[in-house]
Amino acid sequence: MRGLLLCCLVGLASKFSWIQPHLNPKKTYEYKYEGVVNFGLGMPNLAESGARITCKIKIIGVSAQTFILQVSDLAFKEFNGFPGKNTFNASPKLTQSIAAQFVKPFTFDYIGGHVSNIRASADISDTIVNIVRGILGLFQVTVKTTQTIYELEETGIHGMCPSNYATEVNAETKDMTITQVVDVGNCREKAVMYRGMATAVFDQVSKQRGESVISTVRYIYTVKPTAEGGLITKAHGLEQQHFSPFNVKGGSFQMLAMKEIVLLSVNDTERAFVFGPMESKGNLVYKFVNAEANVPILMQSLDNPVPKAIELIKHLAEVNRYQIDSTTSEDTIKLYQLLRVIPYEGLEVMWKQFAANDEQRRWFLDMTVEVNDARILKFFQMRFQAGDVSANEALQAILLVMNHLQPIPDLVEMAKMFLNIPFCKSNIYLWHAVVLSYGSLVYKHCTYYTPCPVAAVQPLLDMAVEGLRNGTEADMVIALKALGNAGHPGSIKTIMRFLPGVAASPVNLPPRVLSAAVQSMRLIAARDPHITMILFLQKNLPAEIRMMAFMILFDTKPSMALVSTVTVHLQEEKDLHVISFAYSYFKSVARSSTPNNHFLSTACNVAVKILAPKFGRLSYHYSKATRMDWFNDDFLIGTAAEVFMLRNATNIFPAEIIMKGKFYFIGRILQLLELGIHADGLKELLGAGIPSFKGDLSVSDFQAVLNVLQNWEILPNDKPVLSAYTRTFGQEWFFADITKDTIQNIFRAVSPSTGKESPLWAVIENLKKGVSWHWTKPYLIFEVRYFQATTLGLPLEISKYYQTINGITVNAKAAVNPPLTDRLGQLLTSEISLETDGFIGYTKDFWVFYGINTELFQCGSEFKSKIPIAIPWNFAAKINVREMKFELDFPPCKKEFELFSVSSNVYAVSRNTEDPALTKMTPIMPTAIDSNDEVLTPNTWHPRSNMCAESKIYGAGLCVESELRREYYHEEYPLYYFLGYTHMALKVIPGTVHQAQHITPYSTGQSKTEATQGVRLTSDSASSIRGSHHSHHDDLLEGLNSTPESVLNIKALAMSGNQKPEGYDAAFYYTPEANIHNAQMIVSQVGEDTNWKMCVDTDVNAHVEAHIGWGAECQSYEMSMASATAHQPGSKPTLKAKVQWTKIPETMAEMGTRIESFIPGMAFYLGFYEQHERNAKQEVSVSVVAASADSVDVKIKFPEVLEETFTTYIFMQNLYLHECVISSVLSLVYSLPPGFSGSTATWLFSGVSTPQKHNNGQLWMHIKTCKLHKTSLIKFIIN
Repeated sequence: MRGLLLCCLVGLASKFSWIQPHLNPKKTYEYKYEGVVNFGLGMPNLAESGARITCKIKIIGVSAQTFILQVSDLAFKEFNGFPGKNTFNASPKLTQSIAAQFVKPFTFDYIGGHVSNIRASADISDTIVNIVRGILGLFQVTVKTTQTIYELEETGIHGMCPSNYATEVNAETKDMTITQVVDVGNCREKAVMYRGMATAVFDQVSKQRGESVISTVRYIYTVKPTAEGGLITKAHGLEQQHFSPFNVKGGSFQMLAMKEIVLLSVNDTERAFVFGPMESKGNLVYKFVNAEANVPILMQSLDNPVPKAIELIKHLAEVNRYQIDSTTSEDTIKLYQLLRVIPYEGLEVMWKQFAANDEQRRWFLDMTVEVNDARILKFFQMRFQAGDVSANEALQAILLVMNHLQPIPDLVEMAKMFLNIPFCKSNIYLWHAVVLSYGSLVYKHCTYYTPCPVAAVQPLLDMAVEGLRNGTEADMVIALKALGNAGHPGSIKTIMRFLPGVAASPVNLPPRVLSAAVQSMRLIAARDPHITMILFLQKNLPAEIRMMAFMILFDTKPSMALVSTVTVHLQEEKDLHVISFAYSYFKSVARSSTPNNHFLSTACNVAVKILAPKFGRLSYHYSKATRMDWFNDDFLIGTAAEVFMLRNATNIFPAEIIMKGKFYFIGRILQLLELGIHADGLKELLGAGIPSFKGDLSVSDFQAVLNVLQNWEILPNDKPVLSAYTRTFGQEWFFADITKDTIQNIFRAVSPSTGKESPLWAVIENLKKGVSWHWTKPYLIFEVRYFQATTLGLPLEISKYYQTINGITVNAKAAVNPPLTDRLGQLLTSEISLETDGFIGYTKDFWVFYGINTELFQCGSEFKSKIPIAIPWNFAAKINVREMKFELDFPPCKKEFELFSVSSNVYAVSRNTEDPALTKMTPIMPTAIDSNDEVLTPNTWHPRSNMCAESKIYGAGLCVESELRREYYHEEYPLYYFLGYTHMALKVIPGTVHQAQHITPYSTGQSKTEATQGVRLTSDSASSIRGSHHSHHDDLLEGLNSTPESVLNIKALAMSGNQKPEGYDAAFYYTPEANIHNAQMIVSQVGEDTNWKMCVDTDVNAHVEAHIGWGAECQSYEMSMASATAHQPGSKPTLKAKVQWTKIPETMAEMGTRIESFIPGMAFYLGFYEQHERNAKQEVSVSVVAASADSVDVKIKFPEVLEETFTTYIFMQNLYLHECVISSVLSLVYSLPPGFSGSTATWLFSGVSTPQKHNNGQLWMHIKTCKLHKTSLIKFIIN
């Protein structure tokens, strides 16, 4: 029986083995290989780029499981252009370079259809080995003859990924066709790599709403049965990927990677093959190379980099000396690339050359920080130890060095040395930067390496324990802040020693230390949210500490159960500040639309309903949390802003104010900026109340605050008056304390009694001699890179680069008459003259690259934008404080200059290292010349405009020019909004100057008599000024005739030689009466034959009234406005406002009519309803009534512009048009009103044609809009 069973098993095994992939060690197999990759949009008439590799491969047996791979007849071709019009072009130099590395053979093991242990000569680059992996991947297949459909997890070039197989046997040839689909989106160990994303928080819920990258991989094998096993005669691999900066559902760039082998021959191996020594290169899984120097957005020769970098720094320093040269800003990326391949010794050579030149030295230090490995750490270690950089230079450098450093274990260990260099402690702000930056480095290290060793954070733990032992407040705060940056799980036990109620032994620490300890939990509280819960529930803690714990707790996105627990405790809470803060936080989050609050908003909504009856009416005097956010599923983009005001019952001034800004982007949350102010000292100074402070923010309130602040000298010396910090991407990088000594030094420096010892005196003396100061700051804001293996063995890269060059230049010279002799107070009785010119601005460059990036070649799609801002100035000023005179003198505009511009385009790019000068960048959208067609396609949109406004008085004009070129595809929304050429610019141009040579605006405290004589405000029309304005205007006219003194007089005049000045004169008057604040402004045009004036009259008492008249002697046009509040006993608080007019310019009337046409639709969209009433024809009124604690009733009355209206309502219930319905017709049949001569329609949705009247009395409309969601009310107004 056993023998029979054994025979059956052997027979069964032999039956299965005939199809198992197998290579005969005594045979030589020759295949033809082709690999192609292509990048584009997959739409007609749009440019694409790609590359193709073809070759022949031989596989020669060495042993039963070891085989040799030989590559020959290799050819490399590039594609860049338009499909159907351009073809692949040969690249002979690059072909020769690649073929040279394929001269030596490769070996691999092959058992049962699985490839392993790839070996090659030590001098073969990883890029070439990866291409070999792509070829050998076509021999990796698992065959199961007992199943036709099966799933398994196996190793491939993309990593350890699940595969789905389907097999089919040809009945005639017995060949088996195997289809394999690899689920590369769910790999357990995926061949991907991130750079620059450590501080971008992953948002799983956002990923569920849409993806920015989707890939599919499919292989088809043809296996021929032989007596020895299955022989792969043909194999085809196809990888398709869709990428969008937004949601791929709304359009995407596409990558198509295809590879194929076809069996050419099988022969007996004639002789043994001899090969040299080899080293193991691993298995089929793609191996990433060090790509720091392979910048995807450029390619240049990296031979002999030191001289090239030196010349480039000199050039950049020179051309950006006075202002930013936006044409050279992209050269900074070239310099970064060169610096990354320069050895440490080269950096020292460059330092010696640049150290003595301030401009070049600054450029070198600012640029070299992007050398993000051990070389830069060693370089700055030498600088710090030698002390040949200033503390300011060191602070700027160490912040960027630490934050842009590769967070690998060796570099983290090496970076610890900066915590022990004495120079780092020579300046308090430098020491803060070193400690905080090291904490950030630990956080990034732990993001990529799990579990993260405690050794990385140990120096910070030691600092915290030492500070606690010594009771040194400053040391405890900096250590806790650094631990907060690090967010290391191993720091929880140390942080708990600072937290009351949690620490093993009682602690009594200053509020500032407690606040730092609580905030240090922000990145690790999610591991154990109960710690912050315990702090929040301790009612003996200061209210601001409890609220801080509450913030940290809810940043962890607690469960419904935990939110319910907090809600229950709040119902019994006695501290109204804690209650108000928590309730306002719940209320804000309940309205949140961002994905990360998807579940929390529901829990908070329930909490609000529970707490509202008891705590829904707390006033704004209590602590508050406010959040506003927005998120769009089509773009996968959103923003959020949060403001937290933390108070307590004993002080009117907030203990802490925190503001946060976040940006949501394709599944990540960027915590862009956070600002915090801690006001312990100021809180003590202001105390529980301020004498004479009413809270209405009046002048008397500000005076009351100033009176209290004058007592700042009573503050203790050992406690900061104010502390402030800032965080970027969730990492704190700067904080400062304003102490009593700081305030004292400021007062001493600016005190009128201070003499030559004041630093301000030295500044004035330097200005008298003439000052010229220039500063530039190149800065790589972010470099975000994502790498992924492709089936070809080529690395796909998605990268974003954001680079800026900031600059400012100031030239100034001053004169003081009479000159200062012994004290600064003499400035108040002297005339100060100042002449200055300069420039301030920046140029920002932004790139997005999607394509293949190796050290050999690049191909893909590239978005490129440039935003330069340049603001020059040139003026002279005279200041006389005693006479209250301020004069500015601007020379005339002589040449055109650009203030601001935005330009961008998307390109199909091709580059290779052998011919870097032959880089091809083809705009994805063709111009008419590119397409050899003067008529643009129907989907093309090409608007251009150039609008200018010129002032002949001042001899200058302002121009706005724009040009867009787009290709529209409705299935590509919203991506196609950004595809194509974009240019917008704001320019200042010289005007047609008649008289103007310079402009002199000045202000005086007293106006001359002749400046106001003859200015009269008269009104013969009873309707021009309603109600109380009559009597007051009579008083105003009477007062003006009596020549009152103006509070402020401003003149902007253009003058030339002896000609009369032209321009405008503005006079401000303040004429208060009993309990009434009256103010007037008169603006007059100055020049011959002009009587244009604008008169503004305002009254402020129980209500606010304003009247405006303008035109000839203020009589041509008139408007009045009034607002008032009312809160009678038994009634609800009400705010009323009204705008009336008698006559307004036609342009304003047309604008009002346009706005009126949108009102019905906007009212419906905002939830209003309409009611027809007889309203005043020239009046708009608004009434706002506080209906409840959390709602208001708004009533808006508009004038009846149309004398006769005919209204038709159309309700569309749940209408959804999937694609754009072109030429669909909507017919509205109704009885037209008498005298109908045409039609106008208010249509709220884009792309809908104007209704056309037909002879049969029907109104026809073509609907061109897409995707109408929800219930829509569309209103047509026919007159």
